[in-house]
Amino acid sequence: MPLNEEISAAIRPIIEASGNYLEELTITTAGKVKILTVIVDSDSHLNLDQVTAVTKEISETIEALPVLGDSTFTLEVSSPGLDRPLTKPRHWRKNLNRLAKVTMQSGSVIEGRIGEATESTVLVGDEKVSFEDIKRAVLEIEFK
Repeated sequence: MPLNEEISAAIRPIIEASGNYLEELTITTAGKVKILTVIVDSDSHLNLDQVTAVTKEISETIEALPVLGDSTFTLEVSSPGLDRPLTKPRHWRKNLNRLAKVTMQSGSVIEGRIGEATESTVLVGDEKVSFEDIKRAVLEIEFK
């Protein structure tokens, strides 16, 4: 099993027990140091205290993993940034009423507020969009 899959399997239960999701885990190498980047998401917006608590638990688990041996590593845990693409139905539900820019497979672009989202479609502005027709979707940053 690849290293990232072994680490994911070890930390996913911890993350899910805290009511969150393991969004992504990447491993990069900088010299002799491995950098483990873990993106944690939830159904609501995470605050710093929540990220800190889950980071401590992830760190303890990873340090005990025999697969890493005596390897030196840096752990980076964060929540998804505003520029992260909306790729799952829960991303859409979490960002209800926020402004989104959707590029369709056809090349057309739809901009509008996120409305009702099911497991297969989302309302963007006045248009009901099927997830399978979306090429890329991101939140638009708004200043009030």
